[in-house]
Amino acid sequence: MRVAALVLVVVACGCAGAPPAIGEPGPELTDARAEQSYQAALARVTEHREVYSGLDTRLYCAATYQSPEFREARTRRQAMFQTWPEPKLDDALARERADAAQVHEVVFGVSIVDRRFDDFDSKSSIWRLSLATDQGEVVPLAIKRVGRANQDMRAYYPYMGDFWTMYTVRFPRTTATGQPLVAATTKALLFRMSSTQGQVEMAFPARAPTGAPPALGSPQALPPSAVPQSPPSTVPAPPPSTPPAR
Repeated sequence: MRVAALVLVVVACGCAGAPPAIGEPGPELTDARAEQSYQAALARVTEHREVYSGLDTRLYCAATYQSPEFREARTRRQAMFQTWPEPKLDDALARERADAAQVHEVVFGVSIVDRRFDDFDSKSSIWRLSLATDQGEVVPLAIKRVGRANQDMRAYYPYMGDFWTMYTVRFPRTTATGQPLVAATTKALLFRMSSTQGQVEMAFPARAPTGAPPALGSPQALPPSAVPQSPPSTVPAPPPSTPPAR
């Protein structure tokens, strides 16, 4: 029995590349430079893991931390796909910045062999999710099941295969003691998924690296033809100065 128990030990392992892709790839931008910029921004805040029982795979999972920089890249990508007018883009970016100031958010996807355990949003879920730093640990404010993955989801998160489920999870920005979860000394945020099916940890940088490429859709990242143009501002010339009266 002890030998059998050892065989059933579940381990989590990190993957340098993405999990096996199942389903048609997600749409890409026609501008190759903009597409490359987005994929680089995604890679900086995305981790992939697998959980095994012996030689059998129990689940594939991947998660993307919604950093302020990635939020902007994702929003600008959506704007380009849907040809938003500039005021709509500005409003969306403002909402993303405001939301980032309120919560830490992680988008994650899972493909679980036993679908009964794909229940992360259930109050009786077998899974415990948490986000930790050198300042402490927090548990979710909300977990939302977005649904089974499709091509639209893969346009933003290419790892979401046909048999994957997408979730969003929101965490408070402060610990139970009122301390900010991310301090000046914090280097990484650790996202944990734990249950009888396995334990997974994925680490994300606490802030954008110095010298990171500009976000997708920013004027530095796109050719002039791809950037929505605003009418040139006209600043009236100052009136000529009047010599002081003698």
